[in-house]
Amino acid sequence: MSLRTRKFIGILLTLGFMAIYALVAMAFGGVFIVGKGAAFELAYYVIAGLAWLPGEMLIIRWMSRPDAA
Repeated sequence: MSLRTRKFIGILLTLGFMAIYALVAMAFGGVFIVGKGAAFELAYYVIAGLAWLPGEMLIIRWMSRPDAA
């Protein structure tokens, strides 16, 4: 698979992953976190705001691999 094709697929994966992650994080926060106190909510927002990075880093690492020779 060429680098150009992997980048196109990676962009689509990124958009899908971020949309699904944002909806799940929002739903989870709305059901379990809101109303528990400001410190608890702040901790959740910090964790949820950083938790998407490992998944996205895997996608970026995959799509930026050099072409096979």
